[in-house]
Amino acid sequence: MTIGVDLGGTNVRAGLVRDGSIVHQMSGLLHQKESLSSTLSQLIELIRPLTESSVSSIGIGVPSVVDVNRGIVYNVANIPSWKEVALRDILEEEFSIPVFVNNDVNCFTLGEHQFGLAQSYQSVVGMSIGTGLGSGLIIDNQLFVGSNCGAGEIGLLPYRDKNFEYYASAEFFEAIHGTTALEASQAAQLGDENALNLWTEFGRHFGWAIKAVLYAYDPEVIVLGGSIAKAYPFFKAGMLESMQDFAYPMTLKRLKIFQSKKEGIALLGAAALVDQRERV
Repeated sequence: MTIGVDLGGTNVRAGLVRDGSIVHQMSGLLHQKESLSSTLSQLIELIRPLTESSVSSIGIGVPSVVDVNRGIVYNVANIPSWKEVALRDILEEEFSIPVFVNNDVNCFTLGEHQFGLAQSYQSVVGMSIGTGLGSGLIIDNQLFVGSNCGAGEIGLLPYRDKNFEYYASAEFFEAIHGTTALEASQAAQLGDENALNLWTEFGRHFGWAIKAVLYAYDPEVIVLGGSIAKAYPFFKAGMLESMQDFAYPMTLKRLKIFQSKKEGIALLGAAALVDQRERV
């Protein structure tokens, strides 16, 4: 068995994984995020009840750039005290089992490839749409992170006067329209015309991000995750509309876009990091 951990800026979850299923899960809120020692203690105490003699490794996804070879995380999003943390060494010293660390969206993508909707595909892009827009890559059935764990960051590519993330994440609703994705989704569910038009506009921007993915990686499948992906039915039409001028029509015909469905997929992906053999 392995332990998968999904560390967020607000919540942290850990699951005991056996044969591709989460058999026990723990979760908690991060407090005193300005204190490195406090947040590390919270993380360790959340993991501890899951450790037992049959656990062979721990995999953890964090919202940051990661030195995957050394297990060091840098400038973790929304945890100000985590500027440079040798997370692998800290957890290995605490639990005396191998630890593997990677970016959280990479873990989501790996989870979908190993256990979710993308299991039968060799090339996959996972896109997590929430506070930001993150992406992970599977190339020839292997997680690809690049030299500095920064591969696939489509959200940071220039787009219009900002970047894709500004127009295709929560920022679109908050910075541009003075609302939230949740409020826009709730209104759209009630049939509010303005909200539905807002989602269509969002979808058109997101379609441009999809085209960037296709030009860069030409994957067989794209899997959408994150909180905003739950509103996929509202922005799908706008997305498809803005993709129609893509230069290679056969690519669009063959492309599959899925909305992530499986609970705990990031935990499963984190637990599967041991199989990627990214550590040297």
